[in-house]
Amino acid sequence: MASNIGSGDDLNAAALVAGLRTYFRSGTTADLGWRRQQLVQLRRMLSDNESRFLEALAQDLHKAPPEGFMTEVSGLYGDIDHALKHLKRWTRPRRASTPMIAQPAKSYVLPEPLGVVLIIGAWNYPLQLLLSPLVPAIAAGNCAVLKPSELAPATSALVAELLPRYLDNDAFACIEGAVPETTALLEQRWDHILYTGGGRVGRIVMAAAAKHLTPVTLELGGKSPCIVADDADIPVAARRIAWGKFTNAGQTCIAPDYLLCTRSTAERLLPAIERAAREMFGDDPQQSRDYGRIVNSHHAQRLASYLADGEVVFGGESDIDARYLAPTLLRNPGAEAAVMQEEVFGPVLPVIEVGDLGAAEEFVNSREKPLALYLFTRDEATADRILARCSSGNACVNDCMMFMTAHDLPFGGVGASGMGAYHGEHGFRTFSHFKAVMKRRNILDLDLRYAPFSGWKFRLLRLLR
Repeated sequence: MASNIGSGDDLNAAALVAGLRTYFRSGTTADLGWRRQQLVQLRRMLSDNESRFLEALAQDLHKAPPEGFMTEVSGLYGDIDHALKHLKRWTRPRRASTPMIAQPAKSYVLPEPLGVVLIIGAWNYPLQLLLSPLVPAIAAGNCAVLKPSELAPATSALVAELLPRYLDNDAFACIEGAVPETTALLEQRWDHILYTGGGRVGRIVMAAAAKHLTPVTLELGGKSPCIVADDADIPVAARRIAWGKFTNAGQTCIAPDYLLCTRSTAERLLPAIERAAREMFGDDPQQSRDYGRIVNSHHAQRLASYLADGEVVFGGESDIDARYLAPTLLRNPGAEAAVMQEEVFGPVLPVIEVGDLGAAEEFVNSREKPLALYLFTRDEATADRILARCSSGNACVNDCMMFMTAHDLPFGGVGASGMGAYHGEHGFRTFSHFKAVMKRRNILDLDLRYAPFSGWKFRLLRLLR
């Protein structure tokens, strides 16, 4: 199918979706054996071409192969293996109780595939954020169209080349392109759309989906706070914050977007973060093979403009033509500064000094709900207080981003940071409809519920409610 629907100006999105829907209605994708085979083939595609995927990630974002494996490929292996292990349980009908008035009968909830779904990936993790949602879409028994980001052209081209070689071409397609192709796809009626990216495009996706009453999952990012309490283990916190912020040159939707701490903690924490960054990337990160690049010069220029919003205490060096910006700490920018109003999505970490933990909590709650919230403290009561009072899509205490490694945890935003979730069984639920079923027998067809109603029927109905 992928070879017949074209791309660019030749894309026939309507024909693509119609073909996939016809195949879905054949019932092929509902078969558990078919789902397992597609998951195995997806894993084989990754393992057979692992070095090519790592090279593509290096071309697009200067990702070192170990980083590319750790943050993209390894997680996909885990997603697939987890789905294969639990697929039979996930697809099994769930028993439900049946009230007395409906007896004799049995009730259950039956997971069924939605149909034809659209997955729109993002450029910052162009492999993981495209294929990770595909895993539960397959597990749930759907057909799917993948739209990789045009801002990661090497990875996009490789997925488009390999996917038809490994997966069922009647069930899956990969469409490359930019705004025209995405617009054409969004004009179609889908059974679910999963989009990862920024809020501006997220609104466009949601508006397009609303025309067809299509449910959506939106992973939108936002400004994820990192609160460091006075009692935090500073050396450990600094190293983990530096890793969370500067991995992929800060281009991570769940990276710490800004730090909140008291002045006394900042005096100890900031030098420790600088040391951690130097240990990872050396005194000149531009020469490090392990430090990434900004996706394009436009974003590099945007990030460099933030440096005027506060005091640069570490880093700040840039080479726009080379798409390079050093790991940077920016102390005390104004609350209205651009760096504090926009999602940074780069290696600039603003540090906001607050009077105490209560002020940090108030600062977080005065803003839109973030995709992630991080807290470093040794006190369990402090952690529980912040988790209870500060809403976020995800949270991690005494580390950054590591909740992504837990397959049984849902990943998703709340409020402005997104809606819906996936990963593990939560992804299976996202791409499934849980149908309520009751099977009754033909015996004992009592007159109780039929008119005419008498006093004794009314009294008995009250007892059987």
